[in-house]
Order: sequence, then structure tokens, then C-alpha cells
Amino acid sequence: MSLRQEPAGSAVIRPHRVVVLALDGLLPFELGIPHRIFGRPRDAQGRHLYEVVTCSVRPPGPVETDADFAIHVPHGPEALATADTVIVPASYELGPVYEEGRLTDELSAALARVRPGTRLASICTGVYVLAAAGHLDGRPATTHWADAERFQRMFPRIEVDADVLFIDDGDVLTSAGVAAGIDLCLHIVRRDHGTAVANDVARRTVVPPHRDGGQAQYIHRPVPDPQLATTTAARAWALGRLHEPIQLRDMAEQEAMSVRTFTRRFREEVGVSPGQWLTQQRVERARHLLESTDLSVDRISRDVGFGTPQSMRQHLQAALGVTPTAYRRTFRAGGPSGDEAVPRQDRDRGLRL
Repeated sequence: MSLRQEPAGSAVIRPHRVVVLALDGLLPFELGIPHRIFGRPRDAQGRHLYEVVTCSVRPPGPVETDADFAIHVPHGPEALATADTVIVPASYELGPVYEEGRLTDELSAALARVRPGTRLASICTGVYVLAAAGHLDGRPATTHWADAERFQRMFPRIEVDADVLFIDDGDVLTSAGVAAGIDLCLHIVRRDHGTAVANDVARRTVVPPHRDGGQAQYIHRPVPDPQLATTTAARAWALGRLHEPIQLRDMAEQEAMSVRTFTRRFREEVGVSPGQWLTQQRVERARHLLESTDLSVDRISRDVGFGTPQSMRQHLQAALGVTPTAYRRTFRAGGPSGDEAVPRQDRDRGLRL
């Protein structure tokens, strides 16, 4: 939620405004992601936490898609000046933005309306727009794995990571291809309002609240023989024992594999190492307990398998940029009211720890 001062001087709570920039050649699926994810969250009084509007670089009217239909966009570029967050989905008709790494005059004029400090995000190749506008110079970013090498060549000042589903660098966030936009938008909801709200949105959308690993698992490469065992049972076994010490050999034994084979197969399927995955799950469990219970930090650290408050503090600090106490204070007090209340973290790489 945001505060807006009305002319009479009274502070009125309004939803956080998300403005989605619809460009010719856009993918309808990606355009719909922000509306679906941000259109769901509500506060305890049933009020929408976000307001989502769609705009074009031109006056209101039709915008072509990559499908056999166009969409009518009700707002022109002036909507960008009202945004708290701007999201740029992918487009297959970016022209000089994609071919030469430069903005068109029309797009440049539209983006000039964005207020300083506005949060920016891209889905898939929408990252080209943010890069061409100079918002990613010297910063980490991601895009669809198939386009990452080309993107890196065109923008050598950007630190491109093709292995993750999204990257949160604070005021600028980028996601991998297509469905990774769901991961990114859920992450923003989680960052703004905590795991309980994000998990509720995920359940209603019938998607996992947090996907394991990164997009490395989707890159085409020779796949294991489907008749061979996977690591699914080991992951389920570990999730039921996060409070216990779990050794790599313990997980490998669940699949009757050697440690070496299990580690290789696990990374092929999940995209991260078993140790990284365990840490992710423990961080997520700790976040949930900090938000939803009054358990002490000492108790939570034992229940999620970190053992000691010091260990949990180190892991949360590394993943989220805040201490357990600060995280609980933020999300047990009705949610963050501004950027100063948002954990710096989540300037992560899809929680790839």
C-alpha cells in the first residue's frame, strides 16, 4: 500500500500502482502475468494491495500481439508517470531496441515519464528495453537462456546470469523467459507483503509459490534415461526432516545412488546443488515461521535445521539482507509501508544461494 496526500491534506491509503508497458509484438501470456498475480492480493480489510493498469507508448488504442489478435490498451504513456512499479513484458517487435540496443524516439519519450525511484521490472526479452534505457549498466540481470549470450554481447556492461529464474537488484528486477515472469511477480509480492500473502496468491493461481533452482534446468541438453531413478523421493524425504541434520549421503541413500551420481542427477533436475537447495528450503521455512508464529528465533532456528540463532542469522542475512528479528518486525506489523521497510535482500538471484 502507498500513501497519497489528497488536496485537503488528509493521507489516503491507495494501492501500489503497477503499470505494465504493452509494446507491439507482445506475448499475451506475459502481458497477463502481472494482472493475474498483482490483481489477487488484498489486505485484512479486503482492499486490493495493488492496482494494475496497462499502457502503450501511443495514445489509447490497439496494440499488436504475436498472436492473431490485437488488444485495446486504455492508457497512453502518461500512465507511466503514475507508476510505483513499471513492468515491461517481452515483445517480438522491439526493432532497434533488439537489433541495435537503442530506444526509439517514441519509447524514449515514454520512459522519460517514469518518476525517479520507480521500481522497474522486465519479463524475458523486455530486459532489452531496460538495458537500452541505461537502467542496467553495471548491474546484474537475466533473460531467457536462449537469448542470454546475444544480450551479453550487445550490453557488455551488464553482468548477465543465464542460470536463474529472476534477479532482484533492489529497484530493478529482471526475469528469465515466459513463465519465469510468474516467479518474478510472486517474488515481488513476497518482498512487499511476506510469504503468507505470496503463498495465497500462488495457491489461487495454482502454481508453486517458489520453484526450485534456476532456468539452467530448462536448457536443452541430453536428459537422463527416464527409466532411471530421479531425486524426487530424496527431496520429499528431506523436506520432512529439515529440523534434523541432513547429510548428502543420507539423501543419496534414499535413491540408492552413490553421492557422486546423486549430486549430478540432482543438479540436472533442480538446477542447484543439494546443499544449496536445502539452504533455500530452510530459509523459506524460517520466513514462514517468522511471519506466522510467535516462536522464538532460537526455536525457529532449531525447527528449520539451522541449529543455532547465529547460524540462522547468517543465512537469512546472506539471502535476505536482514536479521530474523528485523524480518519479523517488518512482516508482523502489517507489512512494509515503503522502501525503507523492504528487506534489501531479495536482491538475490532467484534465491539461488
